[in-house]
Amino acid sequence: MLRYILLLSCIPILAATAPLGLPPVPVPENNPQTPEKIALGDKLYHDKRFSADGKVSCATCHDENKAFTDNLPVSKGFRDLKGTRNAPTVINSAYMKTLFWDGREPDLEGQSMQPPINPVEGGLPDHKPILQTIQSDPEYQTAFKKVFNVAATDITMEHVSKAIASFERTIIAGNSPFDQYQYDGNKEALTDAQIRGLDLFRNKGRCVSCHLIEETQALFTDNLFHNIGIGFKKIQGKEDETARVFLQKKHAEKNMAAKDFVDVAVLSDERISELGRFAVTENPTNVGAFKTSTLRNIELTAPYMHDGSLETLEDVVDFYNNGGRVKETDPLSNFLAGGIRPLNLSDEEKADLVSFLKALTSPEIAKLAKQ
Repeated sequence: MLRYILLLSCIPILAATAPLGLPPVPVPENNPQTPEKIALGDKLYHDKRFSADGKVSCATCHDENKAFTDNLPVSKGFRDLKGTRNAPTVINSAYMKTLFWDGREPDLEGQSMQPPINPVEGGLPDHKPILQTIQSDPEYQTAFKKVFNVAATDITMEHVSKAIASFERTIIAGNSPFDQYQYDGNKEALTDAQIRGLDLFRNKGRCVSCHLIEETQALFTDNLFHNIGIGFKKIQGKEDETARVFLQKKHAEKNMAAKDFVDVAVLSDERISELGRFAVTENPTNVGAFKTSTLRNIELTAPYMHDGSLETLEDVVDFYNNGGRVKETDPLSNFLAGGIRPLNLSDEEKADLVSFLKALTSPEIAKLAKQ
């Protein structure tokens, strides 16, 4: 697996040079990359024993052969229980300033500790079963000793999360046809339709307002949160009541930290899920706001949006063209972001925009998806 990740990132694991179109990978000072730690994280990422039924690992919802997603509207956890949210890709998550659709974790280290103990994901009551499995496994004992210089009895979830995060920071991919056109000067890399789509993306479509393209790099996200109109019908007219009940329960909870309560609540109740960033910040302006996802490899990560409600890229473009609604006759959210309004794109322009989005696929990811 380690060799494959080297291929995926197109660069040596410890190098500072990133793939074409991407900046250097940010690495925390307290969790430096080493080949041994990355290999350990790889093993942990794929270990299904870290779930209540022994069938769910990180890779279950973030499968390398599905562009590190699961291609489901919402993910399935242990016993095939369904959550409320679509699994975002792990690709380039190293560049994200917050994790999860509502940004409730600030880094990959914190993110990796939540799914195993979520009641609809890993289903474990706490982290103890994970540590018991690791501490009793000779291979893990040797690996953790080599990487962290700790005895089996001293292995903690901090060690586990650091290893997984180190592995995830190697899952990066650029070098798409767009990158070759934009940053390598290859004017043959895009088709005429894709070039027209790029112009629409930057101008009439206003996509670049949130999905950023910069002079030397493009993450295709602003790392911010916006209400674009998805999912609001589930709490339409009940936003205040839903928020009030949620806050009462959140503030009354005494047995878990606030972020852990949010993690459980948003994946267990689709009404609470639709509160979006508000569940974390409690700021009324964040009701229904979700993180701007990257558009890299978007062709391979269907279905789309935080609830997986849009099946195709054509559906996505139609949604934005209608000003944040599936049909022009649908009602608009009272909390809709100001930049979401009808685009008045023609059918040809919509087709060109979709063509451009397909130019954001990295060749390495496309190859994996065919396996």
